[in-house]
Amino acid sequence: MARQIKGLLYFFITDIRHSLMIFWTILLSILVVSLAFSYFLLSVEDGKYFFAFTIPIYVYCAIVGFLTVKDNIPFALKIGATRKNIFISIGLFFLGLAFVKSIIANTLHALTLLFTEATGIHTFHFIHAASLLQDTWLTRVFVDASIAFFFFAVMFIVGLLFYKYGLAGGGSVAGVVVVVLLLGIAQGWIFDFFVEVISDLKLTFFFQMLGVGIGIYIISFLLVRRITTVKVK
Repeated sequence: MARQIKGLLYFFITDIRHSLMIFWTILLSILVVSLAFSYFLLSVEDGKYFFAFTIPIYVYCAIVGFLTVKDNIPFALKIGATRKNIFISIGLFFLGLAFVKSIIANTLHALTLLFTEATGIHTFHFIHAASLLQDTWLTRVFVDASIAFFFFAVMFIVGLLFYKYGLAGGGSVAGVVVVVLLLGIAQGWIFDFFVEVISDLKLTFFFQMLGVGIGIYIISFLLVRRITTVKVK
C-alpha cells in the first residue's frame, strides 16, 4: 500500500512539474513588470500599485483539482492502483501542493517587501487576506494553504460529477449551485455573510475552511470508490 501511494505521488508530482514551471515563470514575470511599473509611479502623486500572488494560485488550484479527475485517475486505474490508494494519494498531493505553493508565494512576498523597502518603491503594495489578521509569514502561509486546499477539494468533486455522470449530471449540479448563489445574491444573505465574516475575521475561520475542505474531500470517496476508466459524455 505504502509503495503504491509513493508511486502515485511521484507520478502526480512529475506530471504537474511542467505546468508549475510555466505558472511560476508567468507569475514572476508579472511581478517584475509590476515592480517596474511601481517604480515609475514614484513620480505620480499618491500613486499606488496593488499586486496579489494569491488569486492566481487559487485559480490554478481550482483548475488542477478539476483536471486531476480526467488526467490522473484513469491512468492510475490502468496501472493497477486501488481506488483507496488513489483517494489517499490525491488527498496528500493536494494538501502538500497547497502548502508548498503557499510557502513559495509568501517567501517571495517577504523577499519582495524587503526589496521595495531597500529601494524605496513605496508605491508597491500586496493584497492579502491575512492583512485583516496578524499579518505574519506563518499566518499568510496557513491562510493561503487553507483556501487553496478548499478549492482543490471543491473542484475535484465537481470534476468527479462531470466524469461519472457526464455533462447532464455535472451540469445539473452546477446549475443548482448557480441558482442558489443567484438567489442568495438577490436576497442579500450572501452579501451579509461576507460582510459578517470580514468584519469579524479570525484565524479560526481558515481552520474551519480547511476542515470543510477536508470534509468535502472525504465525501468525494463516495464517487472515487466506484469510478472506472470510462468517462461518461
